[in-house]
Amino acid sequence: MMDEARYNPLVAAAFKRIMAAADAFDPDVLEADSTGDMVTLTASSREKCIINTQRAVRQLWVAGQGQGIHFDYDEASRTWKDDKGRGLELFAFVAGVVKHLTGQDLVYPS
Repeated sequence: MMDEARYNPLVAAAFKRIMAAADAFDPDVLEADSTGDMVTLTASSREKCIINTQRAVRQLWVAGQGQGIHFDYDEASRTWKDDKGRGLELFAFVAGVVKHLTGQDLVYPS
């Protein structure tokens, strides 16, 4: 398992990237809030996408569209992948949830 010294900066970078993409939205369409171990994206319908840490197992967890998906960091590909091997990637999954909630694309900064 990854140690906390490696996990914490990866989580911070993931949260920063998600927040930067969400901040491009009109706040009447999508609001983004970050509070320590959690990012909450709230659509105008009040539906949410919640991304939070699972520190004990060094994962990120995403709740949205009636699902809860756990993501592990994959060192080889340098990205967060779902822990069940379904081929889901964190940023693409969050973008899909936002598209479902708002009808708009979540575009991550380069």
